[in-house]
This record gives sequence, structure tokens and C-alpha cells, in this order.
Amino acid sequence: MKGNISSIETMGLVDGPGVRLVVFFQGCSLRCIFCHNPETWNNNTKTLITVDELYEKIARYKNYFGEKGGVTFSGGEPLLQPDFLTAILKKCKENNIHTAIDTAGYGCGNYVSVLEYTDLVIFDIKAIDQEGYKSITGRDIEESIKFLNLCQQKNKDMWLRQVIVPTINDNEKYITRLKEFIKPLKNIKKIELLPYKTFGNSKYDELNIKYRLKEIPDMDINKLNMLDKILKSDNL
Repeated sequence: MKGNISSIETMGLVDGPGVRLVVFFQGCSLRCIFCHNPETWNNNTKTLITVDELYEKIARYKNYFGEKGGVTFSGGEPLLQPDFLTAILKKCKENNIHTAIDTAGYGCGNYVSVLEYTDLVIFDIKAIDQEGYKSITGRDIEESIKFLNLCQQKNKDMWLRQVIVPTINDNEKYITRLKEFIKPLKNIKKIELLPYKTFGNSKYDELNIKYRLKEIPDMDINKLNMLDKILKSDNL
């Protein structure tokens, strides 16, 4: 069995707790308007690698992980390669390495097997209703909600992330609705509002892909902090 890998980042500090090795899977079914990794969209082969070969790369950095760090499988969308993902997750757990997946919950296959060997799910909230999800990703929201519900059933620890984009969801009304969306969820260890940034725009030009947010500026950090306070306040 081989996995299709886009790239590997060493010494990551934001994709899970502690120091992480981040493995970016190739392929994604979503076409998010704010995506910074359009090179991972298609399923064309980047680097085919076996479970053992990938584990060898991960193991080289094990001494850097310490008590909190580990490996995070991101993308693209790692759930599009569920069998390979399950196998490498299992290999890591057998060797006492903390595992995380960074996902929109929009893949295929047996998510139950994936979650069996996953310590932390970093869940990317694209939108909280069908209309918004379709507008941002080009897909329906049901598959994502299905995965989120399964994480709840399996009592998985979760980080939640939401990209905040000027003119799209950078307002108190949306944040209030997001807060209601999150409120019933359990095992939420962290919630992050991520500021939209324009630094990925050049990739679209290189790939000859139209960038739909060409005129949208970077998210204002002061406003983001204000929205974050609303999200995490005790009162609506």
C-alpha cells in the first residue's frame, strides 16, 4: 500500500500540541475560496510512499516531539486516503507517537478505523450552514457534519478552526451563530479563529487557477481579536 503525499514539514508549531511533523496528503474534494494550498487539490501523483517508508521519516524526529508533540496528517484532505491514513496512524500509535489529523471531514471510506488511532482531530469549519458551505467550498455540508458527529460519538478530543474572511464572515452575527453551532459539542480543547491572509495568491497564478478573493485584503487582526472575544465570552 502506498500513499500520495504532497509534502512534509518538520518542526511545525501550530498544527497540534507541541513540536509536530506535518505530513500533507495530496488530493482534496473541496475548492475553498481561501485555500492556501491549491497545489494539493488534484489527485495527480506527487510522492508515492509506503507506510514503512513514511514512518521512517517520522521516526527520525521522534526525539524532538517531547511529551506533547507528535505527527499531524493534513492536506489536501487526508481522509481521501483512509486505508493508508489508518495504517500510518496505527504504526505511529504502536510506537507511542501522538497523532492528529487536520481535516474538513470531507473524504471517503471508513472514518471509524481512522479515528481509532487518532488522538486529536483538528476540524476545519468552513461554514455552519448549507448555503455558506456551498458558497465557500463548492460542496454540500452533509459529509462534513457526518464526520463531526462521528467524532462526537467516539469522544475524540478536538480543536476547532474557522478562517475569518473580510466581507464574508467577519461580523458579529456570524460569530454568534458560530458560537451556537459549537455550544453543544464536547471534548473541544481549543477554538481558533484564523485570519485570512493573501500570501497564497501567487500559487494560483502559477497554477493558472482563477483566484476568487483577488480584491479581498488581509483580515484585520484587531477586528479578529474582537470577534474572538465575542466567540469565547460567556454571554451571547
